[in-house]
Amino acid sequence: MLFIALRMLFGDPVKLIGLVAGIAFSTLLMAQQGGFFIGLVGRSANGVNAVADADIWVMDRQTDTAESPVALRPIDLFRVRSVEGVRFAAPMIQSTVTLRTADGNSSAALVYGVDDATLTGVPQKFVQGSPDALRAPDSLAIDMLAFKKLWPDLAKAPIGQWKLPSLEINDKRALVVAVTDTLPGFAAPGVLHTRASNAVNWSPQTRPSYILVRTDGDAAEVARRIADETGLKALPSAAFAAATFGYVVSSTGIAFSFGVVIALGAVVGILVSGLTFTLFVNDNIKQFAVLKAVGVTNLRLVGLVSAQALMAAFLGFSFGLWSASGFFEGVNRPLADLKGFYLPWQIATTVGLATVGIVLFATFISLRRVLRLDPATIFRG
Repeated sequence: MLFIALRMLFGDPVKLIGLVAGIAFSTLLMAQQGGFFIGLVGRSANGVNAVADADIWVMDRQTDTAESPVALRPIDLFRVRSVEGVRFAAPMIQSTVTLRTADGNSSAALVYGVDDATLTGVPQKFVQGSPDALRAPDSLAIDMLAFKKLWPDLAKAPIGQWKLPSLEINDKRALVVAVTDTLPGFAAPGVLHTRASNAVNWSPQTRPSYILVRTDGDAAEVARRIADETGLKALPSAAFAAATFGYVVSSTGIAFSFGVVIALGAVVGILVSGLTFTLFVNDNIKQFAVLKAVGVTNLRLVGLVSAQALMAAFLGFSFGLWSASGFFEGVNRPLADLKGFYLPWQIATTVGLATVGIVLFATFISLRRVLRLDPATIFRG
C-alpha cells in the first residue's frame, strides 16, 4: 500500500511541486519569525549572558529587566559582602549614554561601569585590545557593531587591525582602547565597557546598578540568603536572564505581533495543503474507487492518504527549514546588524510538529469524499 500511495503522489508532479512549495513557504515563515522573535527578545538578556565571572546578580527589588535597573545604595555593597557564602562582590554601574564622533556620527549605547580594581563584569571576548587596556585614563571598550556604525570607513580594515579613535560621551572625551565581540542590547544598539570611575564622569548615574557576586556554594541558596538578609533581589545569572526574557515577552506587544505572523504562516499551510490535496483526491477519485471495490477498507485508505501527506510534509518541511537555516546563517555574521540571530532547535522541532499537524488536518478534510465514496463509481462514465 505504501508503494501505491507514493506512486499516486509522485504521478502528478505539478500538484506535488505546488503542495511541497506551499508547505515549504509555511515552514519558512514560521521558522524565520520564530527565530526572529527569540533573537530580538533574547537581546534583552545579552548583558547578563556576557558576564561570565558572576554567579549572582543583586539588584533593587523594583528592577524588572537587565536594561532598566533601579540604583542601589552604596551601603548595599557592604551588606551583600557580609552574607555567608559570598566569596566576592563587586559593583556595576549601568546607564544609557549618547556617543558622538568627530565626523558627526552618533548613537545611543549602554555603558557598563565595572569595578576599577578587579574589572569584574568585563566580557571575555575581545577582537582587539584586552581588558587590561581599560586601566588607562578615559578608556573604554566598544562592541563591534557599534564600532562599525560609528566609523564605517575604519571598519573596512580586517577585524583586529582597526585604528581605535576617540569619541564624545555626553560631551566628554573618551578613548576607545579595545573592541569586544559582545552582542547588542535590546534598548540601545551599542555596548560599552569601562571602569566605574569613568562611567560616573560620562553619565548621570553615580550609584551601583547591580552587585555582581561570586559564591563558594550553591548559587541559588546563596541568592536566597542574600535576599532574606538584605531585602534586595538576588538571582543566579541564568535565572536573571530568564526573568528578563519573560518580562519583555509579557510586558510588550512583541510576542503578539510575531504570534500573528506565525499564525498566518500556519493558515497559509492549511489552505495550500487543503486545496492541493482536495484537487489531488478529485483527480484520483477513480483510483480510490478501484481500491474500495477490491476490498480496501476505509482505515487502509486513511493510512494510504496519510502516508502521502507525511511524505509531502517531510519534503516541504525539509526545504523550508533548509531555507530558514540558510537565512540565519547569512545574517548572523560578525559585523551584520542581525548578529546573534539564529534558529534554535526548539523552534525547528516545534515547526516540524506544527507542519505535520497542519498537513494531516488539511488532508483529513479532503478525505471526507474518499470515505463516502461509492465503489460503483468506477463503473460509471
